[in-house]
Amino acid sequence: MAAFLARSRCALRAQVAMVCSRAMASKTPVGFVGLGNMGNPMAKNLLKHGYPVIAFDVFPDACKEFQDSGAQIMESPADVAEKADRIITMLPSSPNAIEAYTGPNGILTKVQKGSLLIDSSTIDPVVSKELEKAVEKMGAVFMDAPVSGGVGAARAGNLTFMVGGAEQEFDAVKTLLTCMGSNIFYCGEVGTGQAAKICNNMLLAITMIGTAESMNLGIRLGLEPKLLAKILNMSSGRCWSSDTYNPVPGVMEGVPSANNYQGGFGTTLMTKDLGLAQYSATNTKTPIPLGSLSHQIYRIMCAKGYAQKDFSSVFQFLREEENL
Repeated sequence: MAAFLARSRCALRAQVAMVCSRAMASKTPVGFVGLGNMGNPMAKNLLKHGYPVIAFDVFPDACKEFQDSGAQIMESPADVAEKADRIITMLPSSPNAIEAYTGPNGILTKVQKGSLLIDSSTIDPVVSKELEKAVEKMGAVFMDAPVSGGVGAARAGNLTFMVGGAEQEFDAVKTLLTCMGSNIFYCGEVGTGQAAKICNNMLLAITMIGTAESMNLGIRLGLEPKLLAKILNMSSGRCWSSDTYNPVPGVMEGVPSANNYQGGFGTTLMTKDLGLAQYSATNTKTPIPLGSLSHQIYRIMCAKGYAQKDFSSVFQFLREEENL
């Protein structure tokens, strides 16, 4: 009987594996370039939804776990483009995106005509428009689709995507993005997705600094941090930085402030996004006094050793500044 049950379990496992294999084989492969803090969980969610993933990252260690999960790892973005006609890129900055698309080993050197290229990096809207022109010349389609929600939302598949590009392609883009996000917004032409993301992150930086300052002041006045956070989150000062991503150690679990500000969204990246906001504001003659001040604060943090810490480490920065 035991031997029979063992054979039955083996047969069942084989059947399940065959079904999963068939389900995955029935979906068109998706290319993914950039397996960093955000790209990693995003690509994993594509795998979970049955899409074969063809991936590349400049860091071999980032690729290893995907290879173990069944993803096909390529040696360049060009090789990804040769194998997949739908590609998602998730890169740190405008120069990285330009290199991935138009560099000597970039996507456009081997892109297939009719390919759909989705850039989820946060970059300059002007760069997105330039990439769209370069992609169009190769007979492919480019869309910008930056994300909001952080690493936690990326892992849970609850990201918010802000999409810019040809409206007739939105349904095709949405099919893929719903594997990784729960809110998918069409914003307009290429570049408008980036515009929405830049505005969001500028507000995020301002509210994070405000939350850190308010929490620090309350603590200095003798309030217990958890109690103060609870009061703020039931009052008119409540915001995402206070109720979901509190910057004070010990107030919340599962956030970077509970882990010495490791992981999450780096101060360097926030500084980069604020720089994009500053550049766009200058070009459009838009006053952003708080955005500009936030940019300066995060630039100082980068110079003082906070570059690799999560951007909520502004609380720690303020505490250290007051001690000086």
